[in-house]
Amino acid sequence: MSASSKKKLRNSQDGSKLTERQKAEQKEAKKLKLYTAAFVVVLAVLVAAALGVGITQAVSNSGIRERKSVAMTVGDETVSSAEMSYYFSDYCRNYYSQNSTFLQYIMDPTSPLDSQVYNPETGETWADFMLKMAQDNVRSIYALSSAAEAAGHTLSEDEEAGIDDTISTMQLYAQLYGFSDLETYLKAMYGKGSTEESYREYCRRSTLANSYYNAYSESLSYDDAALREAEQDNYDAYSSFTYYSYYLSASKFLEGGTTDENGATTYSDEERAAADAAAEAAVKTLTDPETITSPEALDEAIAALSINQGSETPVTSTIYEDKLYTSIDTDVAAWLAGSRKEGDLTAIAKTSVSTDDSGAEVTTVSGYYVVWFISRNDNEEPLDNVRHILVAFEGGTTDSNGVTTYSDEEKAAALAGAEDILAQWKAGEATEDSFAALAAENTDDTASAETGGLYEDISPASSYVTAFKEWALDSSRKPGDTGIVETEYGYHVMYYCGESALTYRDSMITDDLIEADMEAWYDALLEAWPVTPGETKYLPMDMTLGY
Repeated sequence: MSASSKKKLRNSQDGSKLTERQKAEQKEAKKLKLYTAAFVVVLAVLVAAALGVGITQAVSNSGIRERKSVAMTVGDETVSSAEMSYYFSDYCRNYYSQNSTFLQYIMDPTSPLDSQVYNPETGETWADFMLKMAQDNVRSIYALSSAAEAAGHTLSEDEEAGIDDTISTMQLYAQLYGFSDLETYLKAMYGKGSTEESYREYCRRSTLANSYYNAYSESLSYDDAALREAEQDNYDAYSSFTYYSYYLSASKFLEGGTTDENGATTYSDEERAAADAAAEAAVKTLTDPETITSPEALDEAIAALSINQGSETPVTSTIYEDKLYTSIDTDVAAWLAGSRKEGDLTAIAKTSVSTDDSGAEVTTVSGYYVVWFISRNDNEEPLDNVRHILVAFEGGTTDSNGVTTYSDEEKAAALAGAEDILAQWKAGEATEDSFAALAAENTDDTASAETGGLYEDISPASSYVTAFKEWALDSSRKPGDTGIVETEYGYHVMYYCGESALTYRDSMITDDLIEADMEAWYDALLEAWPVTPGETKYLPMDMTLGY
């Protein structure tokens, strides 16, 4: 199944200055539609909170008001303050954990969230903001879990076991940090209304929502006619290009200027016009077909420019290999996707449009992309499937930055182990099945042990370590090929299974179709689950995040 179909429900939110923060909120709202914002148990965060914040609130065994009061209504369901506290508290902790590097500049983690202003224009506090996002989580989770139940979707044994493991781990922490039992610990972490039963239900409902979302996504499939129809109006988007590019900035030709007391330099209209003219003249030398007959000639001309004289390192063009159309500057991509042949050369002006004092539009050229075309790839090659057996490095020395290095002897030991396994396979039946059996017994990659070391649908966009991916994608590879590859994790005994039935191009189209269909499906689910805010006085709006 495609990469996007396996994305987990998540609850992250980007932010920065107010205007950037608003843009981030819009982006996050889009994310919520596509992937939802689901529950994530971050035990490390909970432990750090218990250790560092110190639990100072008095713990009551009652919690009746928290369990009886309504914090929000979603659809026809009421959510008590006790239940909402789970969603709110975990959202706040997860948000802070994921964004702490940025948040330290705009938030005091040791102060209550409801005493810190998030939006100066509206007076909204950080607690208000986090509550709205937590309410979105609840809406997502209730809509999805209810749809799961209606569809007869149930949790797998592994998912059920995962909930049990979460409860067991929480019980362990409760004992470790001196709480009399799990419920006392939960009350300290989430509020007086917490119980083991309601916390388990919180975990169950959230896990069910996540499970159903991913199961529905993985159930989507498309025939060839649907794929061809989807690419009709956007064929180039799934193609890649190899080319050389050099960006010539007009600002590099600026001379003169007036520098104020703060060190800021401004330039007159005449000085800017002179720089623009110099840039235009320079770009003509870089695209002269009489002299620029190869990438090497282009680089020589680039290095000869006055702005590049005296550079400590040679200034050259940059080669981009198989760069996807959608990741290339729009104007450059449009040129590359035209009727190009190898060796085509052009300069593409990078412009911006503004309005002058009289209201007339003014086009400004900030620079030029000089582009040398090499080739186009429509990505119609099949994806690849491999099996591997990882023999991990052992020992190692970890420095103060957490980076572990291994000695030649430690690496040699891992290599010897990999060679022994490969020799054992060759001495046996030497089939894919026998390799899978060896992987199940010997691999240090626990994630693939149960599948016999299998990794399917490997593409140029896959996030595997470079050496592993390059071996899998080697065009000369044939089914049954084996080899040993070194990566940062150890040595991988590789087995090439063969090509997938899916091409890289079709995998990208499938990803886009899934994303669009999931958004439409998810939006339709949410329509039946409107949110009505309720009481907040029993929610931990005054919680702190620092420790």
